[in-house]
Amino acid sequence: MKPFLSFFTHCMLCAVALLLSGAVFAADEAVDGTQPVAYKFTTGLYQLSGGGLPSGPGLDVNLRATAGFGNAWIGWFRSPVQDVRQARAGWDSSFKLGALRFMPSLQVASGGFWGGSAALETGTSWFAGVGLGRTNLRNYVNLNFDPNDAWMLSGGYRWSDSNSLALQVVRDNRLNPDQQHVHLVWRTPVGDEQRLTLDLLSKKGLVAGQPVERLGLSVSYDWPRFFVRMAWDPKVNFTPQDMLRLSAGVRF
Repeated sequence: MKPFLSFFTHCMLCAVALLLSGAVFAADEAVDGTQPVAYKFTTGLYQLSGGGLPSGPGLDVNLRATAGFGNAWIGWFRSPVQDVRQARAGWDSSFKLGALRFMPSLQVASGGFWGGSAALETGTSWFAGVGLGRTNLRNYVNLNFDPNDAWMLSGGYRWSDSNSLALQVVRDNRLNPDQQHVHLVWRTPVGDEQRLTLDLLSKKGLVAGQPVERLGLSVSYDWPRFFVRMAWDPKVNFTPQDMLRLSAGVRF
């Protein structure tokens, strides 16, 4: 355990260094006339209920930095009712490979977890993509909520960066191949520099040995600097409990 803790601490320090070095990058890029590093800080309040299990809140805080290196983030989650706490860090980016876009991601977390994904996407207005995710199966607070050890298919149409309609299928292909999420995501501009995002979720799979099919919904509203999101996720992470989530954040 000690070697991993040392490794994880090193990873967390690297992530923190990336985030804190943003001010230096921003100053350099401002001289060059390019866009400085952008930060996003998010606080999420999660409420678990139902399933014959204790109900209670959870708290997640996350800081993300975006620049030429992609997105680097650090986060921390605490759920007293589940007696769970976990620190996390990660990175993702996008690279052009001719007509393709290659999108890798990496995640590490306290407790010995590591994971990653790789996806390929093509197209400009009409687009399609495929991906695969893998972990080392250690305990992980899955705040992505989709299955992690899974294949992914996506496709849709983009009118612009803030105006699109997409369908995404995420299906476990390792431990629970019956578990599947299907997202229908609509993004549309509203007023001046504002955006509304609706994410309709259809999930099916075994929960405690019983097949379930449920619908969930996430609604996000973005202003130039602030954003809020509310989501209803029944049988969250394919457990007996439901989750209501409220998130809010600021960009700077």
